[in-house]
Amino acid sequence: MNNVKYWREKINLTQNELAEKSGVSLRTVQRIEAGSPLKGFTLNSIAKALGTNPENIFAKKEAESIERAKLINLSVLLGLIIPFGGIIFPFILTSKTKDNFNKQIGKKIIELQIVLTFLLSVFLILVPFIQKEFQIKKPLFIYGLIAFLVVKLIIVILNGISLNKTKKLSIELKINFL
Repeated sequence: MNNVKYWREKINLTQNELAEKSGVSLRTVQRIEAGSPLKGFTLNSIAKALGTNPENIFAKKEAESIERAKLINLSVLLGLIIPFGGIIFPFILTSKTKDNFNKQIGKKIIELQIVLTFLLSVFLILVPFIQKEFQIKKPLFIYGLIAFLVVKLIIVILNGISLNKTKKLSIELKINFL
């Protein structure tokens, strides 16, 4: 995906002005901004007209893409405040995302959060029976909730660090179900 529109607007050019300055047709500029592949002579001409290197036309879009993935990862923390927020908010952000890279990362984040929420729910259902069976007086569910919150926080931090370094999640499920 190219970022010609970003660079064109940055230097306050219209599509028509860019077409004239680069020597390509207006229709070509429109197609490129709509997502058509950009390479060869056209890439070099447009980059020169925009006053940048050809590789810079592609670099900005990738940086934006990873920012959206980080936002989806960070939205999981709303689950610490709002019940099921760790699933709902990443789902909303993922569904409103247009590029495939963020959708895939968002789905992986949601899948992991669904599994964690399911495990917490099962634990909370079983706690009273475990306490009764083993005659435990301490509130085990508090320890379970704290452990769950710590695990969730660690996952978000590790995935955030991994997104910054490798543009991939470090903690994800091996099986996809979404």
